[in-house]
Amino acid sequence: MNNDYNRLRSWTQQRHVTVPHFFFQTYKELGILDDEAVLIMHLLSFFEESIDFPTPEDLAKRTSFTANDITIRIQRLLQKGFLEITQGVDNNGMIFEKYSLYPLWERIMQLLDQKAMAKSEMSAKNDEGEIFMMFEQEFGRLLSPMEIETISMWFDKDGHTPAIIKAALKEAVVAGKISLRYIDRILFEWKKKNITSVKQIEQHAEQFRSRSVQVVQPAHEQPVKSGMFYNWLDERE
Repeated sequence: MNNDYNRLRSWTQQRHVTVPHFFFQTYKELGILDDEAVLIMHLLSFFEESIDFPTPEDLAKRTSFTANDITIRIQRLLQKGFLEITQGVDNNGMIFEKYSLYPLWERIMQLLDQKAMAKSEMSAKNDEGEIFMMFEQEFGRLLSPMEIETISMWFDKDGHTPAIIKAALKEAVVAGKISLRYIDRILFEWKKKNITSVKQIEQHAEQFRSRSVQVVQPAHEQPVKSGMFYNWLDERE
């Protein structure tokens, strides 16, 4: 029993080969075959042993592949751009070659970035679709092609986020001025004032209400209600 325990302890204390989890998640999508993936993991194992340029014979000893099979798969990985051979100089000034999997890790990161970007774009499209639906609900009808184009320009040309457009629509509803002209003026003023977040909008509204209380309201009157809003068109609609 003690011998088994000692053997197990010795085994668990061996060096481990680190294979990034993202490799298992993406290698199929990158076009890496299973046999090539096995070879990559064996290369990582050799790297862990400070053997940076194992021969096909070295790799064949640890796999069911022949040395010729290994050579073919190494060439495939090189051609696909997942593996490269680089040169270095040792302490004696001798030039040596070694395998590098840096191109593979770079391709994985590029794929992950593309996925993240696609997910972000999909989320943005969903948010934009929700904005169009909100306008139709407030207008009580379907939007005209011209109205759809105007709202689309707020996104594409002016660079407004769905959150900002939603806040502008809310401002118009509170003011009782539900029109694209009024909302466009709100967005124009916010952009001119470099207001790019809902938090900044809230701060701007609070500052306006504070100034209005100080300037307009006599001391003996009741406080101004928090619903007070700024008329972006100065009542000149």
